[in-house]
Amino acid sequence: MRTRARVLEKADPVDPAEPADPPVADPHGGGRRTARRGRGRRRGKSGGTERPWMDFRDLWIEALAGVLARPMRSALTTLGTVLGITTLVITIGVSATAGNQIVGRFDALSATSVTVEVPQAVDSEPLVGWSGVDAVRRLAGVESVAALGDSTETASIQVRANDVVAPGDVTGQTMAVIAASPTLPAAVRGTMTVGRFFDDGNIARRDRVAVLGDQAARLLGIDSVQDSPAVFLKGQSYTVIGILGGPEREQQLATAVILPPTTAEDRLGLGAVTRVVINTALGAAKQVAHQAPIALAPGSETALVVTAPSDPTKARKGVQGDVNGLFLVLGLVSLVVGAIGIANVTLVTVMERIGEIGLRRALGASRRQIAGQFLVESTTIGLLGGVIGAVLGMVVVVAVSAVRDWTPVLDVRLAFGAPVAGALVGLLAGLYPSLRASRMEPVDALRA
Repeated sequence: MRTRARVLEKADPVDPAEPADPPVADPHGGGRRTARRGRGRRRGKSGGTERPWMDFRDLWIEALAGVLARPMRSALTTLGTVLGITTLVITIGVSATAGNQIVGRFDALSATSVTVEVPQAVDSEPLVGWSGVDAVRRLAGVESVAALGDSTETASIQVRANDVVAPGDVTGQTMAVIAASPTLPAAVRGTMTVGRFFDDGNIARRDRVAVLGDQAARLLGIDSVQDSPAVFLKGQSYTVIGILGGPEREQQLATAVILPPTTAEDRLGLGAVTRVVINTALGAAKQVAHQAPIALAPGSETALVVTAPSDPTKARKGVQGDVNGLFLVLGLVSLVVGAIGIANVTLVTVMERIGEIGLRRALGASRRQIAGQFLVESTTIGLLGGVIGAVLGMVVVVAVSAVRDWTPVLDVRLAFGAPVAGALVGLLAGLYPSLRASRMEPVDALRA
């Protein structure tokens, strides 16, 4: 009796709000006992509030054990998410970096270039003189400016050059002849690859000197000015003193012969300014485009035609948006491929673990707990793939930028968003397999 009393003292107190269970026979004899309901639950230490048979911590542990039970398969499944997230991060990062480079070049060239076209006067004085560039140079925001003069008569002139190797051999090419101010190399963003450009002294002395564009010099077989090679225009010789290479603006200069304005006027009748090219500081193009005609031709500024860049902000957003949209589509496609891989492997895992599912259901696990376990497994795989993919993607973006000598553009939100995206992909990919697992009946699962 003492032993039985001790057992009764340790039994859980009966909740008065809970209906009484029907008495059953004690297999050991000695009376009847009351059967307990809710075998799938366990009572807390206080003896009051009950908690589920499997809480979230237990669910997480079971899911992690399921992932680690097949390490090779889990690694291959995670690899699909890693590739998807890595591709997504690379495409977004590289597109942002490349878009920044494209826009940077646009800002450096197009957004700072202003051109003023000067109409030709027939019977009156030219609207713009060669000294007019000095007035434009004094405007705020102007970095370099140069005046050019050409005409239809000098658009194609037969140019001959004495061959340096065999002086008696003469070669000829049809080229354009252009008069320019001495500030031309800076204004067209070119460099003197050989020799020098003519200066104010050459202009004042009306020297018969010439500068060739790099392609014109190649066609004429001139690659050095040490022996003072000469070119012949309409039977008159001009000493070549330099070669202009790589003009980013006025690219027709690469195949032209460039003369001082005074020499061109005396020898070829080419003395009028036809256009003025201006380079401005970033953001000053609009203001300079408004002031330059007034500085060049006061009182006749309306006769000049000004070409100014469009709004750089709008163009920047347009270019970067197009590039980002293209690469984003590619990244999403890769991510969908990774999600399909997770769904496929999770579904196969469910089919292989039918016996385990039936045993868990027989021991009291609910449908929700079975579905939750497989959802947590697929979400864990997606999260791991997202973390690894984010790291690899950023490393690749930095490496590509280093090779291309670009400035990498990495969004901090991408570093935190990629793991979340991976977990979300894993969650969505595991919905159908987890629902299928939860719908299995214990008897059918155990029989299978």
